[in-house]
Amino acid sequence: MVKNTKFGVLYIVATPIGNLQDISKRALNTLNNVDLCVAEDTRKSKVLLNKYNLEKKLISYHKFSEKKKLDLLISFLKEGKDLALISDSGTPLISDPGYLLVKRALEEQITVSPIPGPSSLISALSVSGFATDAFVFYGFAPRQIKAKELFIKSLIVDKKTSIVFESKKRIIPFLEKLSELSPDRNIFIAREMTKIYEEVVTGSTKELTSFFENHPPKGEIVLVVEKSFEKELKTLPSNSTQLCVRLNELRSSGLTRREIARTLSKELNYSKRTLYSWLNKGAEAVENDD
Repeated sequence: MVKNTKFGVLYIVATPIGNLQDISKRALNTLNNVDLCVAEDTRKSKVLLNKYNLEKKLISYHKFSEKKKLDLLISFLKEGKDLALISDSGTPLISDPGYLLVKRALEEQITVSPIPGPSSLISALSVSGFATDAFVFYGFAPRQIKAKELFIKSLIVDKKTSIVFESKKRIIPFLEKLSELSPDRNIFIAREMTKIYEEVVTGSTKELTSFFENHPPKGEIVLVVEKSFEKELKTLPSNSTQLCVRLNELRSSGLTRREIARTLSKELNYSKRTLYSWLNKGAEAVENDD
């Protein structure tokens, strides 16, 4: 975009996610030179500005005032004032207010410029040990029980690494449901990143559910779910003698179809859900073919 010299510039400035030293020189120069700072929580932002002796007027801009202050902020920009949008921590607009302001500014031909820096979701992903070539960020999980269950089911089958924000009050119920649906899925949890009490833990959903039930977490939490490695069962392997023999072994041991599906899923690296469906519809056909 060609800069409109009649208007000011809206800078989207990333700030530290915890440790106040994690801020770039360019970010500090930008905060020092703009006319106004637009902050999600002026009290928290004041701590950062005070540390670096930046005397700057702060305007509160959170989810409850986002629409009401939109016209005011656009009018400042049209008057030629430069504004810096900052969040409580990290890169603005990532599960934080700011989308409406950026969208409106672009519609009004106002220059929007990013001042890149810390991001909690990228920081957590980079140390998770999970695949980083393709990932999905979902923000905060739904609060409603049914919606949350559907959301977790989608995480379990996702072929990409998934990143989720969750609060300290809701993380344990979230882990309990995740463990119920996929007890062996590997997950990574980071909390209080870059702060004094930083903690990162990796393990199965079952292990971490037990861990956090005994050690209730505090602070900001980022959860990374390892992608699904399960293959989809495209056709019924009805001509497989080896599978028939194994199926009869499992049945003779007294296992239910659901338990058989779980066992075969681990042994064959196929989707447990698909195997269960196959057992219900085609198991008899497999036995007869043999």
